[in-house]
Amino acid sequence: MAERSKHQSKIIKNYYQNRDAISLQRVQELVTELYLSEGKGRQQHWKRLVGHLEKLGIKQKQIDHLLAEDNPELVANLVQSLMDKA
Repeated sequence: MAERSKHQSKIIKNYYQNRDAISLQRVQELVTELYLSEGKGRQQHWKRLVGHLEKLGIKQKQIDHLLAEDNPELVANLVQSLMDKA
């Protein structure tokens, strides 16, 4: 494996330091997409959303509840509470 330059190492380090903020921003974007999508596209957005919620440390039981309800407003409320904590 090739050595990384200082610049590359810094980029990687910054990514992992800001991973929670990146996931939270992506969840916000996906909530908007959920409001606007239907059918197969909506299922894809939910799939991506679940991955980001797991990265944020949301319990599986809560994720399963959000999926069962299929209500973007509940996810938006969760995002708001996560932002208030940060």
